[in-house]
Amino acid sequence: MGSVAEPKLVLELFGHEVAISNPSKVFFTRAGVTKLDMVRYYLAVAPGALGGVGDRPMALKRFVNGAESEAFFQKRAPDKRPDWIETVELRFPSGRTADEVVVSDEAGLAWVINLGCIDLNPHPVRAADLDHPDELRVDLDPVPGVEWPQIRDVAMVARGVLSDFGLAGWPKTSGSRGLHVYARIEPRWSFSDVRRAAVAVAREIERRAPDIATSKWWKEERHGVFVDYNQNAKDRTVASAYSIRPVPDARVSAPLTWAEVPSCDPALFTIATVPARFAEIGDPWAEMDSAAGSLEPLLELAARDEAAGLPDAPWPPHYEKQTGEAPRVQPSKRRAGTVPPPAPGQTAGPTGRRRSTMPLIEVARAETKDEAMAALERWKARHPSVWPLLEARDVLVDGMRGRSSVWYRIRLNLQHVPEDQRPPQEPLEVDYDPWAGFRQ
Repeated sequence: MGSVAEPKLVLELFGHEVAISNPSKVFFTRAGVTKLDMVRYYLAVAPGALGGVGDRPMALKRFVNGAESEAFFQKRAPDKRPDWIETVELRFPSGRTADEVVVSDEAGLAWVINLGCIDLNPHPVRAADLDHPDELRVDLDPVPGVEWPQIRDVAMVARGVLSDFGLAGWPKTSGSRGLHVYARIEPRWSFSDVRRAAVAVAREIERRAPDIATSKWWKEERHGVFVDYNQNAKDRTVASAYSIRPVPDARVSAPLTWAEVPSCDPALFTIATVPARFAEIGDPWAEMDSAAGSLEPLLELAARDEAAGLPDAPWPPHYEKQTGEAPRVQPSKRRAGTVPPPAPGQTAGPTGRRRSTMPLIEVARAETKDEAMAALERWKARHPSVWPLLEARDVLVDGMRGRSSVWYRIRLNLQHVPEDQRPPQEPLEVDYDPWAGFRQ
């Protein structure tokens, strides 16, 4: 006999009925968190969650098989949706358009969670003005091996930079490995201007704290905490305030006060603890909308950097070449670099066509992170004398955006391996092609 399907749970929210299918389906095995638990969490912190995502178009990042499964990205709103779910048409650089979901109330929150969304990923614009962001996002992303206290220290530097250039910073844990600092800005500038200001912020943080922070885009050149200015590029989305993150303990991207940052522990902010915190202290970001500032001082800093000879910082590889961007293939300061050879059977190597002074090899291109890490273990077993020479930051694990899902690439920087002991580029342990079946 087949199992009987669990009946839907119908919630009455904001004047709408929202059906929750499979409410007892477990999304976090270790924490025992179900879909209904997630819905109840978002309703408990709804004013804060809507402060982060409300009235913004959002990409749907769906974990239909739970947090341990791979997500897929759905930019377009499902055809089958309630008539009260709002959408807005976004136009992408490719010329394509998509009607994206805009959540504006508790019913919308519950509806997107029912689709299998765990975290919420809004664009930095309001639905009423899609061309002018109203927030600048400072994403502090530690390289492997960097400890949490260093990330907190860089966040405090970021606060000082923003303040010195006329903006109030609002910190939150990322819910993963880093910290985010947002600044509300007047919606008067284009995406390219906001990103240009973010590049200036990243470089100024690096100037003030060169030993612990970096603005270097290429992973093999980074140290400490990377200030990811490209999160401000058009079409980039970031997990918003109060988002649950797909990590085993169901951590939350939790807004903080600046007094909390120097001693905060991200493990303390989870789906189990944040509702009580919210009920007790409210939303630390509640006043953000009243603190919108001007980008002009940062744009003046950017102009000074450019006048001093600094080119535009690199864009993500899948973006069109930008005016003022340094050549991606061979920056002048890297003329001694080489293009690392591709693995047998491949046309591009660990850096694409870009030159690098670092000795990189590629280990795997895999559909899932588990497959990629298993491939790395096989490589380690074949090179037992080399692996101990690598530092944590020499292992480059990249989540790469495919058409609708993330795939994974593993590269190794052999800079700490004596030249005569460096393994050559070998056939990939796993050779996944995310574009198979889509090429014309």
